Amino acid sequence: MNIKKLRLGELYRCYSTMAMPLDGQLHLFYASEEKGYPCYAFSGKDFSERKTVWEKGGGTMSMIPIPHTTNQFLAVNDFYLKETPSQSGLSWVTYSKEHGFVRKDIVKLPFLHRFDIYEVQNDLYVIGATIAHDKTDKEDWSQAGKIYVGKLPKDLNQSFSMEVIADGMFRNHGYSRSPQNDGGYFTSDQGVVKVTVPGSDGKWKVEKILEGPIGEIAVCDVDGDGIEELMTIEPFHGNAIKLYKRINGKYEVVYVYPHKIDFAHTLVGTTLRGKPAFVGGIRREEADLFAVTWENGKWITTLIDKGVGPANLNVANFADYDLIHSSNHTANEAAVYVITD
Repeated sequence: MNIKKLRLGELYRCYSTMAMPLDGQLHLFYASEEKGYPCYAFSGKDFSERKTVWEKGGGTMSMIPIPHTTNQFLAVNDFYLKETPSQSGLSWVTYSKEHGFVRKDIVKLPFLHRFDIYEVQNDLYVIGATIAHDKTDKEDWSQAGKIYVGKLPKDLNQSFSMEVIADGMFRNHGYSRSPQNDGGYFTSDQGVVKVTVPGSDGKWKVEKILEGPIGEIAVCDVDGDGIEELMTIEPFHGNAIKLYKRINGKYEVVYVYPHKIDFAHTLVGTTLRGKPAFVGGIRREEADLFAVTWENGKWITTLIDKGVGPANLNVANFADYDLIHSSNHTANEAAVYVITD
């Protein structure tokens, strides 16, 4: 596996990243955690061309393209742990050559942290997680977070609301989409719950699958035996990364990240050059960006970069290469890693 890093530019407290096409051309988006800072989209050869999505935003943890649309996505904005009352919510962003980027707030949901979009029987639903219901200050965790769902209107200029489907989740921080696209995994101090989209009964299913304080999760069948493994960060913003395998009906730890950890923050289940892998990032200590694979009967840890401290990352797969686009929070940079054979 060959790795080439492209440092796309400086972005203070780079926090979120997404890949999507604009007018058919791939763009990599990066947004800041800090209030009053921008979001950029990079494209072209070596992603050297930059567009400004917004000049003054912040608190953007998640950005998700809207299925079956062109040049449109939703984004969390104004998520700040230290700001009460919270102004966090979802924004609708559109792009055209004539008008550039246009951003419109469509719903306010205090302390909304993560979200995704699911297609259910030809309708689109937003599922969102609040890290807490309310806070008096940054360190107040006395009010549990919740999981909400809401049906997106066909015209996002119309009113939009969300309703609670799960409650009682303190430090409701982690999320991973199911590899089957039938729901997602959410993590909190109470463990991991799997949320499954409605079937014929029209109801969202919520089930507990793992106990214990867990800050983040990724899901992937890395060893290729047909049973998906779970990789976790424990606890919230934790100092341990573990890999669980389901053995005789129970999740057992089969791997622990071997290097020193502080403030681990992001995990994804993916493939790198066609091989299943977990990719993750740690914001302190050595501030690693790493991958974990299964090779010759062993779990292998590959350090991709150090001193960068990813807050979020994603992987885009192509025929001749893969891209790990990483919001390198500690290094205050937008970066992409080109992976070739």
